[in-house]
Amino acid sequence: MAEFRTLPETFLHRVTNHPGDLAFMHPVGETWQQLSWGQTGERVRGIACGLRAVGVKSQERVAILANTRLDWVLADLAIMCAGAATTTIYPASTPDECAYILKDSETVLCIAEDDKQVQKLLQVRDQVPSLRYVVTLDGKSGHDGFVVSFADLEKQGNEWHAANPGGYEDGIRAVEAEDLATLIYTSGTTGQPKGVELTHDCWVFEGKAIDDMNLLRTDDLQYFWLPLAHSFGKVLEAAQIRIGFATAIDGRIDKLVGNLAVVKPTFIAAVPRIFEKVYNKVISGAKAGGGLKYGIFQWAFGVGRQVSSLVQRGESPSGLLALKAKIADKLVFSKLKTLFGGRVRYFVSGSAPLSRDIAEFFHAAGILILEGYGLTESSAATFVNRGDKYKFGTVGIPVPGAGVKIDPETGEILLSGRGIMRGYHHMPEATAECIVVDADGTRWLKTGDKGEVDGDGFLKITDRIKELIKTSGGKYVAPAFIESKLKVALPLSASVLVHGNNRNFCSALVGFPEEDLKVWAGQNGQSGSYAELLKSPALQSLVQGALDKVNGELPSYSTVKRFAILPQDLSVEGGELTQSLKVKRKVVEGKYKDVLDGFYNNAMESM
Repeated sequence: MAEFRTLPETFLHRVTNHPGDLAFMHPVGETWQQLSWGQTGERVRGIACGLRAVGVKSQERVAILANTRLDWVLADLAIMCAGAATTTIYPASTPDECAYILKDSETVLCIAEDDKQVQKLLQVRDQVPSLRYVVTLDGKSGHDGFVVSFADLEKQGNEWHAANPGGYEDGIRAVEAEDLATLIYTSGTTGQPKGVELTHDCWVFEGKAIDDMNLLRTDDLQYFWLPLAHSFGKVLEAAQIRIGFATAIDGRIDKLVGNLAVVKPTFIAAVPRIFEKVYNKVISGAKAGGGLKYGIFQWAFGVGRQVSSLVQRGESPSGLLALKAKIADKLVFSKLKTLFGGRVRYFVSGSAPLSRDIAEFFHAAGILILEGYGLTESSAATFVNRGDKYKFGTVGIPVPGAGVKIDPETGEILLSGRGIMRGYHHMPEATAECIVVDADGTRWLKTGDKGEVDGDGFLKITDRIKELIKTSGGKYVAPAFIESKLKVALPLSASVLVHGNNRNFCSALVGFPEEDLKVWAGQNGQSGSYAELLKSPALQSLVQGALDKVNGELPSYSTVKRFAILPQDLSVEGGELTQSLKVKRKVVEGKYKDVLDGFYNNAMESM
């Protein structure tokens, strides 16, 4: 494939040379409608020219405030093809959070999903003097022309295109590689979010790197549900434009399982929380089957683990083991594969650490999860395991063109390459703190993560520097490691936060989703309301048992000595999780300060 300077150039090539190929599938009512690359190109051109018609200029910011859906992608492509840059805002953002991002980015136009999102913008309109228009995907026009419909914008664009033949293409050719393409505001587990400036060259680099790895093919069908305001979602958009595979897109998580059976994708990217939920449901469901069924389940996974061990060494099962593997697949594993549509070649996991136990569990069932690693500041994908080269417990090897080194004094991971951000928007000091430049001019991103690279080039993340707990006894503890262990040890889905910085021992907060808890209750002879189940001795005993198991594998100074079950699960809506489902530690610790303090009042335990 020819080399391109920008994502709009890449997109125009895809549309021009493969107009009849399938680009997208998207839900309309109870059916899935298709869009070819040619049809996608026409839609994007209309929206891009609409932005030009209302006065959006080169490099000006246009925000998108909407859930994951086809229109998000079309709008993003159109913004870039118009020479502007996309500002991303999570749809769960409060009016004040929207105001901060819109003002900091100097956004001139915001594309909002519906009247609910528009209302947020109207509340803070006087705080964002740069905002000239709001375009609503599903809402109503009005407010003296301040709010217009998406359809009207596209109509204006088609009229502008007819009056300015060649103007659209000329605009695409005018975009430069180092122009700003995307301004992604970090979800911020602590403090105000920072605007990460990512250029067209960043996304061109990522798309080509994924293509060069042969990780995805033209004939793949991706199921996409990730938040597009996050870099993990955006990098897959860049890869699709480069490679040309089709994508079925629907951001409604509650529709995920049902959609997979209909769409039958070959590739899915997800965050660890999804795999944790599936894992716990599979385990609890197997136990609920009891007796013979649970015995067959355990036997099958025993066989699967033997096969997995061979496959990881590059070998294949033979003889009696091969026969057992076929029986195990027919009796147990095929049902799990069917849950995902039956055609998935592999998953890619990112955004947060994936438990090795969970990766090995799925592999035993014949389902490969490839863990990757990257930051918003590195345009997401920087390391990834490959279908033919992977090691569980690592985040893989560098993508082509990415560099890595480990700081010899601190153990911090530093990354280089064309995917590294231009800098933080309006934050030169913060940029200087995390970007270091070698004598030869190479820019290195300080990740804030500690890690080690093995002899085969695989990176293992060992700690998150900013999230390490230092007990009052001077011992460092990695809470994420303990949290992942506990979530696997529990037989139902849970949120876990391990606490203990400057304390004399570690403690934990545990939350359970209401739906999953009620299923567990029914399977274990428990009854009562959600609140009553949370306080039940049986659940307390369950958590204590899981803790005892995990503590038995930990050094004494990092064992969890006290815990509390929360009155509700941690959630995005409650403000305790980011949109990528990572725990906002300071928020949770602040919200439950009294509970945590109570663990240590008059406590005599010592490290």
